[in-house]
Amino acid sequence: MPTTTSDRPRESPARRRVLDTASVLFYAEGVHAVGVDRIIAEAAVAKATFYHHFPAKDALVHAYLTEQFEAQRRTVADFLADSADLPAREVLVRLFDLIVEVGRKPDFRGCPFINAAAEFPEVAHPVRGAILDHRAWFRTTVADLLTAAGDARARTTADILMLLRDGLAVGCYLDDADAMRRIVRDALDRVLGTPGDPTR
Repeated sequence: MPTTTSDRPRESPARRRVLDTASVLFYAEGVHAVGVDRIIAEAAVAKATFYHHFPAKDALVHAYLTEQFEAQRRTVADFLADSADLPAREVLVRLFDLIVEVGRKPDFRGCPFINAAAEFPEVAHPVRGAILDHRAWFRTTVADLLTAAGDARARTTADILMLLRDGLAVGCYLDDADAMRRIVRDALDRVLGTPGDPTR
């Protein structure tokens, strides 16, 4: 689900309307399916105002993904702060529970980064750069938790959990989202081992 409000520095109300409008439309319908003229009309701004803030549509897409990334980082940072007294393995499990809760919302349409990646196949494109930044952050966050949990192969396990996270985003949208918590917890037990497993 896209984020359209948060504690942000003061900015132009027109820019905010454009970005909020685009965030909703891009997430619900896809980036390439939504034209600039429609965003301008629904945001109630002049064309010159739009291009003052976003010289091209790709700049708006990049801003949209950057804002989604910042919102997710804030959410996870707050979650980690609230979970500081828990064992690292339990924090990992609850982190995936948090992802499941997002995926169970009625307006969930998958991961905005995976969705955008399907529309921007060029590896060198700036939009792909924003997508890769998000993936690197999530992988590092998980690897740090795995290291704290005593996993000697934290980077490798983090790669596996990255795939689990990707599959979870798709599964919550296409399959039974209510069943995802059980399925993900079973997968985590298989990857991480059960608590107290001496082989992990």
